Amino acid sequence: MERIKSNGGEHVNPAYDANLDEPPVYEEHRTIRPSVVSAFGHDTLDRVPNIDFYRNAGSVSGHRAVRPSLQELHDVFQKNGAISVPDTVEDDDEGSSGTPSDDLESAIPNTKGAVKFGWIRGVLVRCMLNIWGVMLFIRVSWIFGQAGWGLGIVIIVLSCVVTTVTGLSMSAICTNGVVRGGGAYYLISRSLGPEFGGSIGLIFAFANALAVAMYVVGFAETVVDLLKDFDSIMVDPLNDIRIIGCITVVLLLGISLAGMEWEAKAQIVLLFILLAAIVNVFVGTFIPATESKKSQGFFNYNSKIFLENFTPDFRDGESFFSVFAIFFPAATGILAGANISGDLRDAQAAIPKGTLLAILITGVTYMGVALCVSATVVRDATGNLTDAITSAIQCNGSIACELGYDFSSCAEESCNYGLMNNFQVMTMVSGYGPVIIAGTFSATLSSALASLVSAPKVFQALCQDNIYTALHFFAKGVGKNNEPIRGYILTFIISVAFILIGNLNTIAPIISNFFLASYALINFSCFHASYARSPGWRPAYKFYNMWLSLLGALLCCAVMFVINWWAALLTYAIEILLYVYVTVKKPDVNWGSSTQAVTFVSAVNNALSLSGVDDHVKNFRPQILTLTGSARTRPALLDLAHSFSKNYGLCLICEVIVGPRSEALNEMNAGMERNQQWLRKTKRQAFYAAVACDHFREGTVSLLQASGLGRMKPNTLMLGFKRNWRNSGTEEVQSYVGILHDAFDFEYGALMLRMDEGLDVSHIVEAEDEMLKAEKEQRVLDKEMMQNGRKSKGLFRKSRNSSQQVLTTRVSVCAPPPLQMAKMNERLVEASKQFKKKQPKGTIDVWWLFDDGGLTLLLPYILTTRKKWKDCKLRIFIAGQPGQSEKDKQEMKSLLHKFRINCTDINVIDDIHIQPRSESLKKLHDMIEPFRLREGSKDYAEAEAMKREHPGKISDEELSSFEEKTNLQVRLNEVLQENSKSANLIIVSMPIARKGSVSDFLYMAWLDILTKDLPPTLLIRGNHKSVLTFYS
Repeated sequence: MERIKSNGGEHVNPAYDANLDEPPVYEEHRTIRPSVVSAFGHDTLDRVPNIDFYRNAGSVSGHRAVRPSLQELHDVFQKNGAISVPDTVEDDDEGSSGTPSDDLESAIPNTKGAVKFGWIRGVLVRCMLNIWGVMLFIRVSWIFGQAGWGLGIVIIVLSCVVTTVTGLSMSAICTNGVVRGGGAYYLISRSLGPEFGGSIGLIFAFANALAVAMYVVGFAETVVDLLKDFDSIMVDPLNDIRIIGCITVVLLLGISLAGMEWEAKAQIVLLFILLAAIVNVFVGTFIPATESKKSQGFFNYNSKIFLENFTPDFRDGESFFSVFAIFFPAATGILAGANISGDLRDAQAAIPKGTLLAILITGVTYMGVALCVSATVVRDATGNLTDAITSAIQCNGSIACELGYDFSSCAEESCNYGLMNNFQVMTMVSGYGPVIIAGTFSATLSSALASLVSAPKVFQALCQDNIYTALHFFAKGVGKNNEPIRGYILTFIISVAFILIGNLNTIAPIISNFFLASYALINFSCFHASYARSPGWRPAYKFYNMWLSLLGALLCCAVMFVINWWAALLTYAIEILLYVYVTVKKPDVNWGSSTQAVTFVSAVNNALSLSGVDDHVKNFRPQILTLTGSARTRPALLDLAHSFSKNYGLCLICEVIVGPRSEALNEMNAGMERNQQWLRKTKRQAFYAAVACDHFREGTVSLLQASGLGRMKPNTLMLGFKRNWRNSGTEEVQSYVGILHDAFDFEYGALMLRMDEGLDVSHIVEAEDEMLKAEKEQRVLDKEMMQNGRKSKGLFRKSRNSSQQVLTTRVSVCAPPPLQMAKMNERLVEASKQFKKKQPKGTIDVWWLFDDGGLTLLLPYILTTRKKWKDCKLRIFIAGQPGQSEKDKQEMKSLLHKFRINCTDINVIDDIHIQPRSESLKKLHDMIEPFRLREGSKDYAEAEAMKREHPGKISDEELSSFEEKTNLQVRLNEVLQENSKSANLIIVSMPIARKGSVSDFLYMAWLDILTKDLPPTLLIRGNHKSVLTFYS
């Protein structure tokens, strides 16, 4: 299907013919439209609401539904012809292959044959397995021994609060739109933008890869401990850990590569083993304790033991925060389900339900197991059966003594049993010890397997968005589930590398901090989106609060420092570096982030605040409205305007599109985004604005009156000199001069730039566009022919002309341009880049002849502050009286000193008043001769009739009245030729033509003769309000 572009590329009706003017006849392609007929009883081009209209335009499936454009609905009933509006359109391949536009949410997921999980297998099971780690069987008893069950409950509750708040925030974000693959990275990047998402996505994927190594090493250490018990060490403990770890991670990789279905089945098996181990602990607490277990501190349920274990008993330098830091990593598995969001049947429903339920179940489990152990096991025990005592012996006041055992020796020397000393308390308490060992294996392997799957999935999503172009190699997926095989291999390599270290105690805090940084940003994302109050923030999940999310983010940041302060600082440093990198790279993506929403709200609020502040001369900034036409049409004018306004004020690049309204509107709408995008791409800090009008002057008046917002409103008009005024019609010249009159009427300052080579390069830009279009068409043709097995001999296939070659020859279909035209274009192109390049060493000559408020002096001073102009020295020329040159020079020097403008090269011209040379006057008379009325020899009536008939022409009376001012312009040109011929830029006070007195052609002659045959010359006239002050 042919793709027709109009109004900036919107899809329009291919059968629409704008030239026909009778009512339409419909030829329908109906998949949606029958509902229109049944709903309204008649056929109509309008469509009923349908979800397919709201799909992203970049759908890689190639088809999306399209509604009729507003133009079609608005104009079509004045036309005639067959109307056939397709229900889908076919997108071209541009932007695919991993370009930023081909982001994750652009794709309609291909679910055919793919394995998709529900909320139980996909989220609940994974989160529970990740949260139920080895901490449950090895460290919970020690934590409650140190902190007591009073503070132990606080530790668990505080951890659950952090994870629950994060879960609530994640639920809100998940239900605010369709969630694709990428887990935490996807949620953060689509909420806060690519800068935050790109930075956290990389470290989160890396943290998961390291977590694989950490969990596998934990598993290997447990196996090595068993080998020690049976005296079966293979080499030595460290190398045995490495060997077992590498074998284990290879097996886990095999399960992962077999596909998500096999991985999910393995997780179910591990879950049953883990559940059996947990039940085994609870059952064991009810089995009567043997003498051996009593000697190790286990006495079944006893209220006195429970009360004794209530208070904390921190030892070996431990504190509440250090114990909390040891426990909290056990709670950092809540993203296990979200990380495979692309493999969920309904991620929006599954992630909130599964994650929050997993937090509840695991929190209750941790609490239950810990309380059971606290009620049955004392803190210290020797493990010696000989420490049993009879009731006749005097007890030392401990509960163990009352229960028949004397463990008082533990106060003097360290013991090996009890809550404080034995990490294998759960094995001892349980009904059958080997089940606990199996549970420990299950906890480590399930966590390792979940991390091994999560890391490649998150990394693949990051690479598909092309945030880091060097990593795009890992974006490719394989199979029905788009499995990231390359990501699996990379994760495997990272894991093996760190497994070979064998001891990950140093790395463990960094992993925990990486996860916590992700939690903090998820919470902040929810807060930020709520704070922005964007209409697009409408999460289906309502049980969240923006301030609670902010509290959650702060808690996560605080916990990072509690766990390990240097790891927290390292995490922040890495994140900031990646953030800066992505910000500098500026990936070309637009996900509608809350950052954009807050920026908009802040801009509106700042503009409103600014509107309540009165203008002050010290805060004057040049706010320039530049009549460049299209942004690329007059680059020299744009570059000079940008040099004045960059970092100082507002710069509007304006275009007036003249013509019939329907055609002008189409052109304006099509160019609006294109021109603004070009300004951004070329790093011009400017806005593009356009109006469509029947007359150029009317459009300019509209821009002068309506441009800007509040105080951010243009105060200076900048335009190019009209070089072809002598070949233009009267109306065109009147319109041009009238624009200056209008600017002065609206109290604008005026700038006019003249360059001998000209400013307009529109014909060259069009030629370049035509060449690029032809090359693109040839590439498409080449591609089609290559697919058909034929070799193309295209016109442009081997031609890679540089833009310079394209621009310096005026492309014509009929014949090549003459050599003279090519040379003119070369000079024009070179001149158009003049103000974009660094200026060579030279001068900026300022001819401040008339006091206009100081704009003629302020603008060249701003230029001297720019890097491109730093080698240009400021020279100031003023008009002086004969014999008083030194006095005038000192006065100007004093004035500049008060204005704090450093310029020592001040020149007083005291011979401006003399008569210009005859040859210069002859040039002027030759210039104006075609426009003179010559009514002096006629009688009064006939002369008046001639004036009425030719209102823009120069009368003899006018020429006589303004003879002195006319001669002044000629004389000024002579003086400029003598003094400023070698300047980089000349700035001259612009002469003003009094309305109704000076004809348009005479005024144009003044401007022309004043600036003729000079280096780039800028005429300036301020609005005669002070823009400089010497007061503090």
